[in-house]
Amino acid sequence: MAEIHPSAIVYPGTVLGEGVKILEGAVVGKQPSLSPRSTAKREPLPPTVIGDGTIVSTGAIVFAGSTIGARVILGDQSCVRERVNVGDDVVIGRGSLVENDTTIGSMTKIQAEAYITAYSTLEESVFIAPCVVTTNDNFMGRTERRHELIKGPTIRRGARVGGGAILCPAIEIGEEAFVGAGAVVTKNVPPRKVVVGNPARVLRDVPADELLDA
Repeated sequence: MAEIHPSAIVYPGTVLGEGVKILEGAVVGKQPSLSPRSTAKREPLPPTVIGDGTIVSTGAIVFAGSTIGARVILGDQSCVRERVNVGDDVVIGRGSLVENDTTIGSMTKIQAEAYITAYSTLEESVFIAPCVVTTNDNFMGRTERRHELIKGPTIRRGARVGGGAILCPAIEIGEEAFVGAGAVVTKNVPPRKVVVGNPARVLRDVPADELLDA
């Protein structure tokens, strides 16, 4: 049975798993309000699904059409937009925003105030430090050509992205790669490499004892 605080709003049709907690002022199942110029899809959205044991914390918002796995923590004032798929045992930190049409794999941790842009893919066991910014549009809203090219980053299994880093559109961060704090990543990062700087450049290999399968 789910536990819903009296001040929370859960829209009709929302599916809540066993032991879900919806805390003070949270909103689950919200329909998007789109600008006439928005590039987001406009088809009808299915109900939000929240998996067993997940906590939607104070002031958090989950839009319609998204599926949240089991034992997920959605931090205070975080927001998950429409058509987002979040795996099991994920943490989305306070004030973080996950935009539409994004996939987040199980065991991933997204810390406070991170911005995950639309059309991004984060695989399993990814770590996103505070205030990371991802982007998906090299044209920044200009020209019609941009519509077919909009794409967020792909962050492969076990990759780590340091605080305040910026990831440019459509790049790939390789499996178990490490992006240093404040780096500006303008091109693909090879697997198991450490990159730093602006623009980010390869510094060295990730130490073997830091790899997931070590």
